[in-house]
Amino acid sequence: MLGDKDAAQVVVRACFSHLALNWAHVVQEESPEAYAWALLKVRVDTHLRFTAAPSRMVETAAFQRTACAALESVRCQFEVMETSLGLYTAIASLPERQYDVIVLLYVLGYPSDRVAHIMGVTRDTVRSHRCLARRRIARMLGLPLTAATGDEKEEE
Repeated sequence: MLGDKDAAQVVVRACFSHLALNWAHVVQEESPEAYAWALLKVRVDTHLRFTAAPSRMVETAAFQRTACAALESVRCQFEVMETSLGLYTAIASLPERQYDVIVLLYVLGYPSDRVAHIMGVTRDTVRSHRCLARRRIARMLGLPLTAATGDEKEEE
């Protein structure tokens, strides 16, 4: 997300340090994984705010801002995958929770159960966010909704 391995290591180490120093509080959270996910999003956002050009930041939720700025910095890599339909733009414009689900499911390859655990939501909520995101992307790309709402078999 940061486009720089050293910067990513700094951010991850800062997250680990925070988690270690606050472990007693973290384990009392309903979902320590959701707490860690939110912490990572905030740390990435903070890092980009201090190091990225302001013109690269968008005024939306923290993770979407982070993702848009980071993805823009590696846009040349995404041009190969981007279709003339603007898939990259459609994904980048999703609401925060839908974006998180798409990144965790399709970019990082986590199964729905793991995504639910990380986000601190139910598997049905993940499925709902995925379906809503796919419908939104289909609308933005002018594709038939049936192509976006197919009930493909999920990984267990």
